[in-house]
Amino acid sequence: QVQLVESGGGLVQAGGSLRLSCAASGRSFSGYAMGWFRQAPGKEREFVAAITWDGAMTNYADSVNGRFTISRDNAKNTVTLQMASLTHEDTAVYYCVRYGSIYYNGDPGYWGQGTQVTVSS
Repeated sequence: QVQLVESGGGLVQAGGSLRLSCAASGRSFSGYAMGWFRQAPGKEREFVAAITWDGAMTNYADSVNGRFTISRDNAKNTVTLQMASLTHEDTAVYYCVRYGSIYYNGDPGYWGQGTQVTVSS
C-alpha cells in the first residue's frame, strides 16, 4: 500500500517562499517518478512539477517554471517542492503524486490528501 503525506502548506505573503514536502511509504519509492499537482478554488486540478526516479530529469508547468523547484531524496523517501516568488494565483491545494513508472508519463497512480497553500496579496 502506498501512502503519500504532504506537509509544509500554510499562509504566506505574496513574493514569499514556501517549501512543501511529501513523505512516501510503501515499497520501492526510488523506482517511480514523483510529482505535484494543485487545484485552486473553482478550477480544475493542474500539473505543477514532476521528477524522474533518479532525479535526473524534471518538468514544470509554464506558470511555475523558474520559480518552483522539485527535488527528491530516495534515501528518505521524500519529494520536495520549493516555491519562491509566490503570487495569489499560486493559492491552491497542492497534491503529491506518484507515477506508475520511472518516468512521469501517463496519469499518476497515487495521490496524497493535499496541503493548502494560501498566498495573501
